[in-house]
Amino acid sequence: MDVHAETIAVAIAEPEGEVRSLGTIPNRAESIRKLLKKLGPPEKLRACDEAGPTGYVVYWQLAELGIKCEVVAPTLVPVRAGDRVKTDRRDAEKLARSYRSGDLTAVWVPDEGSEALRDLVRTREAAKQDQLRARHRLGKFLLRSGQLHIVALFS
Repeated sequence: MDVHAETIAVAIAEPEGEVRSLGTIPNRAESIRKLLKKLGPPEKLRACDEAGPTGYVVYWQLAELGIKCEVVAPTLVPVRAGDRVKTDRRDAEKLARSYRSGDLTAVWVPDEGSEALRDLVRTREAAKQDQLRARHRLGKFLLRSGQLHIVALFS
């Protein structure tokens, strides 16, 4: 699966057969559930998607449905020389092919509590950076406007 904020491009690799695209579905729990129901019993299905900005929501949804899923490191997905055309369909097919052959490296997937803590830490760091930028911006403004005595308070 090539997961994006709004859509998921899905491809399937039969154990001994071809790799083919199943198309694109909306990135919603009901759409995922409906597609996977058509593919077969959960214990026979395996899935993978790349780690990325969409988080681990799809992984958690699949785990809840009883489907084995692995999140793979996007930097470790094999790339053929000269293969520069990137589309969601091609990416999904490449993931399916590489997953079936065992060429992908799975990453650790945090549970929802750990991910919430990581989000909190990231948000705090971003707020601290914003605060520092604002302090520097204000100090430079005061310096330009000749308020040197106030600038000392920001140093």
